[in-house]
Amino acid sequence: MTSVTGGGKALATTATVIGAAGIAALAWGTLVERNLFTVREITVPVLPQGAAPIRILHLSDLHMAPWQRAKQEWVRSLADLEPDLIVDTGDNLGHPDGISGIAYAFERFRGVPGVFVNGSNDYFGPKLKNPFTYFTGPSRRPGESAPRLDIDQLHAVFADLGWIDLDNAAAALDINGTHLEMFGVDDPHIGRDRLELITGAIDELRANDPLSDETWPDPEHSAESRSTLTMGVSHAPYQRVLNSFVNHGAELILAGHTHGGQVCIPGFGALVTNCDIPRAQVKGLSLWHAGLRSAFLNVSAGLGTSIYAPVRFACRPEATLLTLIAA
Repeated sequence: MTSVTGGGKALATTATVIGAAGIAALAWGTLVERNLFTVREITVPVLPQGAAPIRILHLSDLHMAPWQRAKQEWVRSLADLEPDLIVDTGDNLGHPDGISGIAYAFERFRGVPGVFVNGSNDYFGPKLKNPFTYFTGPSRRPGESAPRLDIDQLHAVFADLGWIDLDNAAAALDINGTHLEMFGVDDPHIGRDRLELITGAIDELRANDPLSDETWPDPEHSAESRSTLTMGVSHAPYQRVLNSFVNHGAELILAGHTHGGQVCIPGFGALVTNCDIPRAQVKGLSLWHAGLRSAFLNVSAGLGTSIYAPVRFACRPEATLLTLIAA
């Protein structure tokens, strides 16, 4: 009888400890960590031989709400990093009135070249739902009841900054002596990517660009002789998109969407990726291989969360400063 009672007390104590740890973790994730904004700095050896470095500020998944003043001020402070190029990989909005916060946060980047693609949360606002469904697989496409966001107004903010829309499109920029050819897709997570348009977009870009590299994407055209860097940009890093980008000659790919898993286990990592990318590549810099080619892939863990799931654990919100150097 004594042993049973002792065992019951041990179980009760264990349950109490686990419950307290869970409450502490939830409090940390909702009250502290989701506001611990950080800059992840990485160096990517991808430029042509002898090229000057290029600093790219990669922003993603701000999920901005109008009352998130601390996040807005922190994003504004990133202008002090003096990036050469801004790449925004979508999901900027987290509330129908979030555009004012985005406009304020990005105003200090005026004069810095930028490119962007859409995420689903630039089209649709968040809905209250069971947050645990996030761990059962990729989130579903928004239904008819999802609140529509003013994506045209968001694009007007970007256009006023002089940023280029890469949604199912291609564009070129010259930065620090390197010619950047960039192409992107609209959000694959809701099926708006049009990969079949990339070839035509690049062909049209090259036909009207006297500085383009006529041998692209010839694999025998060595890094030492290239004057062009080819980049792919997408919100969600689905494998079909990454493979297509590499096959179209991308040497560097930037994406977001995953939130780095958002809730991670120390020593294990992300529980989910919210798409079909391998869990080991849910955030940070890695190599993506497709056939005989490969490209550097940077997946941003992003800066925000849904207003209905405001928690991060072992996965701090981030912006990424990539310094591109000669290979």
